[in-house]
Amino acid sequence: MRTAVTGFPRIGKLRELKFALEKYFRGEIDRKDLEKVADILKAEHIRFQQEAGIDFISSNDFSYYDILLDTACLFNVVPKRYKALTENDGFDELDMYFAMARGYQGEAGDVSALAMKKWFNTNYHYIVPELEDDCEIKLASDKPVNEYLEAKKNGADTKVNLIGPFTFLKFVRTTGKRRAFEQKGALISAYKELFGKLCEAGAEYLQIEEPYLVRDLTDDDKNIFVNIYRELLEGRQSLKIILSTYFGDVRDIYKELISLDFYGLSLDFCEGSRNAELIRDFGFPSDKKLFAGVVNGKNIWKSDYKKIRGLVNRLKEAADVEAITTSCSLLHVPYSLENEKELSDEVKESFSFAIEKLTELKELAAIVDDEGFEKDPAYAKNRAFFDKLSNRVNEGVRANVNALTEDDMTRLPERAGRKVIQEKVLGLPLLPTTTIGSFPQTAEVKANRAALKKGDISEDEYNDKVFSLIRGCVKLQEELGLDVLVHGEFERNDMVEFFGENLEGFVFTKRAWVQSYGTRCVKPPIIYGDVSRKKSITAEYITFAQSLTKKPVKGMLTGPVTILNWSFPREDISLRESAYQIALAIRDEVLELEAAGVKVIQIDEAALREKLPLRESDRYSGYLDWAIPAFRICHAKVRPETQIHTHMCYSEFNEIIRDIDDMDADVISFEASRSDLGILDALEESGFETQVGPGVYDIHSPRVPSTEEIKEALEKMLSKL
Repeated sequence: MRTAVTGFPRIGKLRELKFALEKYFRGEIDRKDLEKVADILKAEHIRFQQEAGIDFISSNDFSYYDILLDTACLFNVVPKRYKALTENDGFDELDMYFAMARGYQGEAGDVSALAMKKWFNTNYHYIVPELEDDCEIKLASDKPVNEYLEAKKNGADTKVNLIGPFTFLKFVRTTGKRRAFEQKGALISAYKELFGKLCEAGAEYLQIEEPYLVRDLTDDDKNIFVNIYRELLEGRQSLKIILSTYFGDVRDIYKELISLDFYGLSLDFCEGSRNAELIRDFGFPSDKKLFAGVVNGKNIWKSDYKKIRGLVNRLKEAADVEAITTSCSLLHVPYSLENEKELSDEVKESFSFAIEKLTELKELAAIVDDEGFEKDPAYAKNRAFFDKLSNRVNEGVRANVNALTEDDMTRLPERAGRKVIQEKVLGLPLLPTTTIGSFPQTAEVKANRAALKKGDISEDEYNDKVFSLIRGCVKLQEELGLDVLVHGEFERNDMVEFFGENLEGFVFTKRAWVQSYGTRCVKPPIIYGDVSRKKSITAEYITFAQSLTKKPVKGMLTGPVTILNWSFPREDISLRESAYQIALAIRDEVLELEAAGVKVIQIDEAALREKLPLRESDRYSGYLDWAIPAFRICHAKVRPETQIHTHMCYSEFNEIIRDIDDMDADVISFEASRSDLGILDALEESGFETQVGPGVYDIHSPRVPSTEEIKEALEKMLSKL
């Protein structure tokens, strides 16, 4: 049994790429210095996989910012406004690439960034390519070829990774009258040209990634896909093409996939639970190889060797299993447990990060092939771990969850009645202004936190500094004329980590960073046991801020679904159970803030859409039927005069807009500046009842919008809302 990895993290073991990019953006290093860091990282990634004995190592899974953006540039899908920047001296194609990702404001011009959205059901954000009617789609770069040759110099004959044309065109945003698939002919020609160059370079394997196939597909979608690949596979020359999908099953198109002339299919058997049924029910062609994604690429728990061995052997009865692989790219998990010195051995032995998953693959490959597997030391050690009783249960917490009823999820009076009461209590102007919550984590803020962690200052000294920062933040907002203020969140490191640190049941790492987008990395908490609130979390800071002003100050909390979705969840209990445990803890915090006189409380659910099943038919059988009630648990017991806000960002909410209304918040604010206010039409069409606050300023871009831009956005909003 051979081994493969779908893709490897690219940010670096200690975020080396992040820091190099930030220096490059600040002008502290030049392009050569940046490329040197990238070359070191790519060589390291190959070495890690070589040392683990991985057979199919990937190349072209590295990116300076985003793989989908790389694909757009590879095939010349670059809007004219960005190309115009390169007409200025000193502004090259790499600068253009970063302008597409981050926006640009300077001597060469002024352009906003392309839209950014969540990648399927993950916390990773991709850059949305933009396709103009007169775009000349063509092969515009040799990046995949160059990275293959670079890997070869480092001793690895890799499989080349490439986003497929169907998924790419599905995610493209068209700006003219032509639909994306009307331009597929030129894209197919460009792919064929790339195939030829890869063959000339000596590449044998090409992994074409088509993750869109795990979503609901229409008959038209299936016909388009089949037509694209019939033509594309004719031009593959000597390449062995592995069609790769992840994040789900291929139930809508399995029969078509096995009829096409691929060398192999790489399928996800972690989230794609029905893939095994498809192989059993419809068979698997003898002329194709199966790459079985059996090691979870999205979660950090140790693999169960007994369970996986049984699955692989069942698959072998129906298919020629060429290799076992990860269910998706390891981009979605941290690098290595090596740097987690502070975790106890008991806790650490539960986990497997990217490097450890390489070892798991190799050990599993040996165990699958070995009739005497039970005597294998790796198998015996793994079995001993899973046979141990877990000490992660709090019976009181579980009893509270079991006691929940519909009354605990229903707020009275209804929203319309609350609106009238809240208007009188708050006395806000017709078009009130606020910010989402956090103010910048400046060097001063970080230094204060670091000094506390090192023991250089006491907790009282730390809080004195936080209160001083809050005082300045409130003063600034009053001077600016904002209507609903925030305290700035200077006591917090991260919107999820901060709450996790103050709740029972969480484990925290020191260097387990995961890329969220570009240079933004997060360190997700790990839900290790049953969750409960162990102490007051935010009241001290919020009430201090409120004491400084007569204007309302928002209580700022993170919602249960976001805490769950931005953590690594448990696998021994259901997501519903975890969400309800967290919701009860947040409810305690909400009621304490209300009792302290806080009149506006924001419960952020920025990640509500993240775990949403990719297929519409699955959404109400395992996600929305507990995610929406979990939010309602947090606020159902507050008084009518308390205004509950929530916030969402960087996702497509149109298809679940009515479900968002059912969260029964009083106000929702959402990202609108980067997505061209497209959500307004959906709100208008659905008869959305929640009061809304669309964002007009993209804080993920260094570009400063003009007053005129914001005025135009407001006028567009007011014409629809």
